[in-house]
Amino acid sequence: MGLIQCKDVCKSFGEKIALDHVSVDIPKGKIFGLLGPNGAGKTTLIRIINRITIPNKGEVLFDGRPITQDDVEKIGYLPEERGLYRKMKVGEQAMYFAQLKGMSSREAAKELKKWFVRFGIESWWNKKVEELSKGMAQKVQFITTVVHKPSLLILDEPFSGFDPVNAQIIREEILRLKEEGATIILSTHNMESVEELCDNIALINKSHVVITGGVDEIRHKYGNNNVELVYTGGELASVMNVFNVLSDQDDAGRHTAVLELLDGKGGNAALSAILAQGVTVNSFKELVPRMNDIFIKLVTEEE
Repeated sequence: MGLIQCKDVCKSFGEKIALDHVSVDIPKGKIFGLLGPNGAGKTTLIRIINRITIPNKGEVLFDGRPITQDDVEKIGYLPEERGLYRKMKVGEQAMYFAQLKGMSSREAAKELKKWFVRFGIESWWNKKVEELSKGMAQKVQFITTVVHKPSLLILDEPFSGFDPVNAQIIREEILRLKEEGATIILSTHNMESVEELCDNIALINKSHVVITGGVDEIRHKYGNNNVELVYTGGELASVMNVFNVLSDQDDAGRHTAVLELLDGKGGNAALSAILAQGVTVNSFKELVPRMNDIFIKLVTEEE
């Protein structure tokens, strides 16, 4: 049973259906990717989990029981629309948010100082938010989201505004928080981050769930039985009923080929047929589609 279970959740705003019988199960201690194009319903579902808005139908369970306001106190929520007070000093604001989440002044100061040191931003404590760049403000808001050690983190486009170096720092922190036991919902358009970070995903499009499951399981499900072969020592030809050579690039005698396995033949049969042609195999691996390609395929099919 997941930490969060959304069961048959429906939500409408007037005539517009935002969520149509959405059910997802978010496992404990995992990173769960919430994917979908703009307007699909992701933010509405996040707001329902946070009890910012109430569904017309269905329920959200937290650890097996209906979610309460006390449970929301255990959630760290980083919304896509950032909300720091520009005229306040960074340290004062961070202290304010930490105490809103139930931390004592002493505890908040101690934990915040740790985070400021970890991110190398100790000198920002007495700066006003309006003095910070977008990326710098993002770091501060990330810290205020995680400082109270929530059991559930909801991160909506957490890499927005970051350069590649700082985006990688945030990725590493997300993985570290997972290792420490946090459950994380990651809403993002960044498919590379989904493959790198997420254990499970749900793709929402046009208000309903299109697919949900493990990332590796979904990528293999949408595979096309192609493999990549790197070889030397000759030139490969297709073998009837075993494989077709779809492409073969020769770089000074080192070939990189894409093969289509035929008639349910597995890798062992293909390798035997390849070696029978007298070439030397350097590598042989399944070509699994990227999440970005699967995302585009599923959303386009829905259209």
